[in-house]
Amino acid sequence: MKIVADTNIFLATALNEPEKEAIITITLGHELLAPEILPFEIGNALSAMIKRGRLSRKEGLAAYDETLKIPVELRGIDIRKALAISGQHKIYAYDAYFLECARITNSPLFTLDAAMKKIAAKLGIALLEVEP
Repeated sequence: MKIVADTNIFLATALNEPEKEAIITITLGHELLAPEILPFEIGNALSAMIKRGRLSRKEGLAAYDETLKIPVELRGIDIRKALAISGQHKIYAYDAYFLECARITNSPLFTLDAAMKKIAAKLGIALLEVEP
Protein backbone atom coordinates (compact mmCIF):
# COMPACT_ATOMS: atom_id res chain seq x y z
CA MET A 1 0.00 0.00 0.00
CA LYS A 2 1.12 3.55 -0.70
CA ILE A 3 0.95 5.95 2.27
CA VAL A 4 1.35 9.73 2.22
CA ALA A 5 3.47 10.52 5.26
CA ASP A 6 3.40 14.00 6.79
CA THR A 7 6.58 15.77 7.87
CA ASN A 8 5.84 15.04 11.53
CA ILE A 9 6.06 11.31 10.82
CA PHE A 10 9.63 11.70 9.56
CA LEU A 11 10.59 14.01 12.42
CA ALA A 12 9.07 11.78 15.12
CA THR A 13 11.08 8.87 13.75
CA ALA A 14 14.36 10.77 13.33
CA LEU A 15 14.08 12.40 16.77
CA ASN A 16 13.17 9.16 18.56
CA GLU A 17 9.82 10.50 19.74
CA PRO A 18 7.49 8.16 21.68
CA GLU A 19 5.52 7.36 18.50
CA LYS A 20 8.60 6.06 16.65
CA GLU A 21 8.01 2.33 17.17
CA ALA A 22 4.33 2.56 16.23
CA ILE A 23 5.23 4.56 13.10
CA ILE A 24 7.73 1.92 12.04
CA THR A 25 5.22 -0.87 12.66
CA ILE A 26 2.47 0.90 10.69
CA THR A 27 4.68 1.74 7.70
CA LEU A 28 6.67 -1.51 7.52
CA GLY A 29 6.26 -3.10 4.10
CA HIS A 30 4.47 -0.08 2.62
CA GLU A 31 5.65 2.58 0.17
CA LEU A 32 5.86 6.12 1.56
CA LEU A 33 4.92 9.10 -0.59
CA ALA A 34 5.19 12.82 0.10
CA PRO A 35 5.03 16.04 -1.88
CA GLU A 36 8.32 17.30 -3.30
CA ILE A 37 8.57 19.96 -0.61
CA LEU A 38 9.19 17.37 2.13
CA PRO A 39 12.97 17.93 2.50
CA PHE A 40 12.45 21.69 2.68
CA GLU A 41 9.73 21.37 5.30
CA ILE A 42 11.90 19.01 7.35
CA GLY A 43 14.73 21.54 7.14
CA ASN A 44 12.41 24.35 8.20
CA ALA A 45 11.05 22.39 11.17
CA LEU A 46 14.53 21.42 12.32
CA SER A 47 15.80 24.99 11.98
CA ALA A 48 12.88 26.16 14.14
CA MET A 49 13.82 23.59 16.79
CA ILE A 50 17.43 24.77 16.69
CA LYS A 51 16.34 28.42 16.91
CA ARG A 52 14.15 27.66 19.96
CA GLY A 53 16.98 25.74 21.64
CA ARG A 54 15.20 22.38 21.49
CA LEU A 55 18.06 20.95 19.39
CA SER A 56 21.69 21.89 18.96
CA ARG A 57 22.94 22.57 15.46
CA LYS A 58 24.73 19.20 15.52
CA GLU A 59 21.55 17.39 16.65
CA GLY A 60 19.53 19.14 13.94
CA LEU A 61 21.95 18.02 11.24
CA ALA A 62 21.99 14.48 12.63
CA ALA A 63 18.18 14.40 12.66
CA TYR A 64 18.10 15.58 9.04
CA ASP A 65 20.54 12.81 8.10
CA GLU A 66 18.24 10.29 9.83
CA THR A 67 15.27 11.45 7.76
CA LEU A 68 17.29 10.82 4.60
CA LYS A 69 17.50 7.13 5.55
CA ILE A 70 13.71 6.76 5.31
CA PRO A 71 12.74 5.68 1.79
CA VAL A 72 10.11 8.00 0.33
CA GLU A 73 8.92 8.80 -3.17
CA LEU A 74 8.59 12.54 -3.65
CA ARG A 75 5.66 13.55 -5.83
CA GLY A 76 4.75 16.69 -7.68
CA ILE A 77 1.34 18.11 -6.84
CA ASP A 78 -0.96 20.74 -8.30
CA ILE A 79 -0.17 23.78 -6.15
CA ARG A 80 -3.29 25.57 -7.37
CA LYS A 81 -5.49 22.73 -6.07
CA ALA A 82 -3.54 22.67 -2.81
CA LEU A 83 -4.06 26.43 -2.45
CA ALA A 84 -7.80 25.89 -2.91
CA ILE A 85 -7.72 23.37 -0.02
CA SER A 86 -5.63 25.82 2.01
CA GLY A 87 -8.08 28.66 1.46
CA GLN A 88 -11.17 26.55 2.03
CA HIS A 89 -9.90 25.14 5.33
CA LYS A 90 -7.79 28.11 6.46
CA ILE A 91 -4.56 26.10 6.78
CA TYR A 92 -1.00 26.63 5.62
CA ALA A 93 -0.22 25.63 2.07
CA TYR A 94 2.45 23.23 3.36
CA ASP A 95 -0.26 21.16 5.08
CA ALA A 96 -2.49 21.37 2.02
CA TYR A 97 0.33 19.94 -0.14
CA PHE A 98 0.21 16.70 1.86
CA LEU A 99 -3.58 16.57 1.70
CA GLU A 100 -3.50 17.13 -2.06
CA CYS A 101 -0.81 14.45 -2.45
CA ALA A 102 -3.01 11.96 -0.59
CA ARG A 103 -6.05 13.00 -2.62
CA ILE A 104 -4.43 12.65 -6.06
CA THR A 105 -2.71 9.35 -5.24
CA ASN A 106 -5.81 7.98 -3.50
CA SER A 107 -3.57 7.04 -0.59
CA PRO A 108 -4.18 7.25 3.13
CA LEU A 109 -2.59 10.14 5.01
CA PHE A 110 -0.37 9.38 7.99
CA THR A 111 0.00 12.41 10.25
CA LEU A 112 0.24 13.19 13.94
CA ASP A 113 -1.53 16.54 13.39
CA ALA A 114 -5.09 16.45 14.77
CA ALA A 115 -6.24 19.42 12.67
CA MET A 116 -4.99 17.79 9.46
CA LYS A 117 -6.79 14.59 10.39
CA LYS A 118 -10.08 16.47 10.67
CA ILE A 119 -9.60 18.15 7.30
CA ALA A 120 -8.57 14.86 5.67
CA ALA A 121 -11.78 13.27 6.96
CA LYS A 122 -13.82 16.17 5.50
CA LEU A 123 -12.06 15.65 2.16
CA GLY A 124 -12.74 11.90 2.20
CA ILE A 125 -9.06 11.03 2.60
CA ALA A 126 -8.39 7.82 4.53
CA LEU A 127 -6.19 8.12 7.61
CA LEU A 128 -3.67 5.95 9.37
CA GLU A 129 -3.43 6.46 13.11
CA VAL A 130 -0.90 5.76 15.82
CA GLU A 131 -2.70 3.93 18.59
CA PRO A 132 -2.58 5.77 21.94
